[in-house]
Amino acid sequence: MKKAYPNYPNSYQKQNVKNVTRRNFISSCSACAACMALAPLAMANTSCSSTTSGKKMKIRILYSLHEPIQTKPDWPNIGFDFNPHMEMFNTTLSKKFPEFEFIPALATGPDDAEKIAAKDIPDAIDGYIVYQMNCGNQVVHAIAKTGKPVLYADFQFGGSGGFLTYTASFLRMNSRNVGFVASSNIEDLLAAVGCFKILKKGGTTDEFVAATAKLRIKGTRPAGNYSLAENKIQALSPEECTRRLGSSKILAVRDQNSQIADPVMGIPLEYIPFSEVNAAWSGADKDEAASIVDRWKQTALEIVNVPTETLLTSAAMYLGMKSVLKKHEANAITMNCLGGFYGGHIHAYPCLGFHELCNEGLIGACECDVRSTATMLAFTTMTNGRPGFISDPVIDTSKRQIIYAHCVAPNKVFGPQGEANPFRIMTHSEDRNGASVQSILPVNYMTTTLEINKEKKEILFHQAIAIDNDPDDRACRTKLCAEPLGDIEKLFTMWDNWGWHRVTFYGDLKEPVLSLADALNWKVIEEA
Repeated sequence: MKKAYPNYPNSYQKQNVKNVTRRNFISSCSACAACMALAPLAMANTSCSSTTSGKKMKIRILYSLHEPIQTKPDWPNIGFDFNPHMEMFNTTLSKKFPEFEFIPALATGPDDAEKIAAKDIPDAIDGYIVYQMNCGNQVVHAIAKTGKPVLYADFQFGGSGGFLTYTASFLRMNSRNVGFVASSNIEDLLAAVGCFKILKKGGTTDEFVAATAKLRIKGTRPAGNYSLAENKIQALSPEECTRRLGSSKILAVRDQNSQIADPVMGIPLEYIPFSEVNAAWSGADKDEAASIVDRWKQTALEIVNVPTETLLTSAAMYLGMKSVLKKHEANAITMNCLGGFYGGHIHAYPCLGFHELCNEGLIGACECDVRSTATMLAFTTMTNGRPGFISDPVIDTSKRQIIYAHCVAPNKVFGPQGEANPFRIMTHSEDRNGASVQSILPVNYMTTTLEINKEKKEILFHQAIAIDNDPDDRACRTKLCAEPLGDIEKLFTMWDNWGWHRVTFYGDLKEPVLSLADALNWKVIEEA
């Protein structure tokens, strides 16, 4: 019998998870008009240049992606067809801006981008739109080096990791020719494209970039006024937290090698091989695994496209990891899960096992990310068991949201004894294999997001109010939508130095974090 969750919208609980959300490409004259309103009045008297001769401006659209139909596991997901999105964008731009000539091309990385940029010199390309559609394709850098005006856009839940990292580097370098858009509202992107008209009127690249920034800020939804649910935390003192961390241990499963590494934030760290985890998985008690699967079937809202055999291997992986933790007297494990699975070193995804460990007050963390694992362990310890949610965030200015997305998530965000929230069991999103979790996380709570850096002795920090769960089928399964406190523009600036992962906890942890930092003589960096 499925459990009812009256505090969560029925529309979300009953949604058809197979439906892919598509952005609506809406035509509106307000986009270009808004941008021209931001152009300096003096531009009317600017002397003519090559762009004021009456010829159409030539704008190259570069789609930064692996291939039009994705054949490898990555965001958005294997099998994703980019063609309708690119065709719709091309058609919309041509209808919207008849005074521009848009020339689309695909680029997988810097080599492609450099060749296209070189060919564009004799063609007198006036500007570029670079649409980041997969995360890691480094295309925009080569285009920025041309000195031409560049509008850089995020295809959200597709290219967001690369977009955030590369945008932060441009901001850090104070790049003068790159404007950017991070919005799920196509009107925001169209408005920014309209800013190329500033150049056609004789304006400068600096004015183009400034206009895109003004439009982005203008299009950002105002901060909301929320009534937050009570969420008290009984935090440990810094001294007690530090003592407990010293008696903890992180196990990192990176490859087939073993070694004792330097502690992280005072936490002992040991690397163990895939073979040890795989042997523990193979030797897990089959009856106990079957019992866990029965529990999942009874408690999950639904199980989508995951066969029982896969659930059994996932339960065995959970039991295997737990036995390895016990053997090493550790309370945290992080694993190079995709490398291990694709390399044949392990034979089950650890996602559901990580989910169970985090619900129990232990730590299961993705991708052999030791820094995020230490962040999870430190503040789970400080809060007496509240689990951290490790994620790949996305920023959407049109909704004034940061969306924390990952395929591993707890469903007891207030600790092992706290209330459970609803969840689904689904395939791992990027490759549509294995089993992972879509946790429908509670809303109207303050959250605190953190990341530590032991070399710099710094703790990155921001807070946000949990307001929704995004059901989009693209990218990772769990997507907690939250409104950041403070300056959302500042939130674009840290990703190149800190990486994409963040760890989110339910509750206001600001004072405990500051107290622990003071005790350790570390610095807290507020990223919003």
